[in-house]
Amino acid sequence: MNTVSEPSGPIVATQKEGHRILWTYVPEMPTEDVRRNSPWLTVVRWEYDGSGNNGMPETEVNQQMLMLEEALGRIERQEFFVEAYRRIGAGLREYVFYAADRDRFLAEFNEHVAAHPRYPIEIKFYEDKAWSDLQGLINDFSAA
Repeated sequence: MNTVSEPSGPIVATQKEGHRILWTYVPEMPTEDVRRNSPWLTVVRWEYDGSGNNGMPETEVNQQMLMLEEALGRIERQEFFVEAYRRIGAGLREYVFYAADRDRFLAEFNEHVAAHPRYPIEIKFYEDKAWSDLQGLINDFSAA
C-alpha cells in the first residue's frame, strides 16, 4: 500500500496567476471492479495563505499537511478508498480519492485524526460512477 505522502504517479506543474501548481496523479484508470466498487469522488480540500512562498504553504502549514497525508494513507486501500490525484499550490491543497462508502470513509477518517489538532479542511463527495474526473485529468495531462 502506498501512503498518500508518496508520489503515486507523474508530477505535472501548471501555472495559475503566476503561481506554480504541482499535480501528482494516477496515470491510468484502475480495473473496472475497483471503479465499480468506489463510485464516490472524495475531495479533501485545504485552503491556506498562498500569498507568500510562491503560492506554496509555509513550513508549519506544510508539516500539518504531512500529518493529514499520513492519516489518509492509513485509510487508503484498493477495495475501499483509492487515490486519484493531489494538487498543491496557489493557496490550495487537495487530496482526491474514490471511496466505496461515504459514511465508512468519514468514520475511519475521524478515527485516524482523533488525536490530531483540528484541520482547516473541507470534505466533499460527488457521485462519479464513471470516474470521469480522473479520466479528464489523465486526458488533459497526456495531451499536454
